[in-house]
Amino acid sequence: MIKILFVCHGNICRSPMAEFVMKDMVKRKGLSEQFEIHSAATSTEEIGNPVYPPARRTLSEHGISCDGKIARRMIKGDYDYHDYIIAMDKNNVRNIEKIVGNDKDRKISLLLSYAGIDRDISDPWYTGNFEATWNDVVKGCKGLLEHIENEI
Repeated sequence: MIKILFVCHGNICRSPMAEFVMKDMVKRKGLSEQFEIHSAATSTEEIGNPVYPPARRTLSEHGISCDGKIARRMIKGDYDYHDYIIAMDKNNVRNIEKIVGNDKDRKISLLLSYAGIDRDISDPWYTGNFEATWNDVVKGCKGLLEHIENEI
């Protein structure tokens, strides 16, 4: 079982988009039984809240449901539990490291790095551009899935 945790600041936009995009990708490939995919926040601001409506709409427009998802904060134990901890931006990486300590097993990475892109995924909470975030998330998730498939 390959366990992935996507992480952003509030767990209401980018990381749940990545969680459900990745779940959809592995389902389409018939690999759902081999994966456990979650998302979490580094902050406590949105804990218990559902996916932000424009993010939910963007997923829905692409045929993906995120029904039932509520924001949760990452905990130290997530580091040991998950094989991959995928951040949406460099600030998330710093905040993840504050929660889990040293990345001794080199599990923490940026999503877009798997697409060969050296930049953060812009936070649509601030940009308002959920489609651009969608496009980046899809690129990153495709690259991550290819990376994992090459590893197994």
